[in-house]
This record gives sequence, C-alpha cells and structure tokens, in this order.
Amino acid sequence: MFNSTTKAEIKISGMSCAHCVARVEKSLKNLDGVKDVKVDLETGKATVKYNPKKVEPSKLEDAVKEAGYDVES
Repeated sequence: MFNSTTKAEIKISGMSCAHCVARVEKSLKNLDGVKDVKVDLETGKATVKYNPKKVEPSKLEDAVKEAGYDVES
C-alpha cells in the first residue's frame, strides 16, 4: 500500500547544543506518522518527513514545544 509522504521545515529557537537537537528529534520521531527527522543546530531548522494522513503539521509544532523549544513562524 502506498503511503504519501510530505516534507515540513520547522524553524526552532532556543536550541544551543547537541542535547537540544536530540531532544527535538526524539519528540518528533515519537509521533505516529513521522518517517524521518533531521534537526540542524546551526540553522535552527528541523526537516520532517511525515504522512499527512496520520499527523497534522500543527502536531509537529506541538511536539517541538513539548520538548521545551519555540517554533518561529
């Protein structure tokens, strides 16, 4: 069965170290429907590949906030 995948880029503020990156990645990967996560400390961006039928973009942002960081619009 074919699963569609969408890519989202989330601008994150408040990350300052590798531990921050790991926390954000773990929080996003725990969402059902998230296929892949890459967080770049230097750019402050998370690139998330996810199935839009299983998870909404707002849930991705909520996961970042729950990890303790802010999402920039």
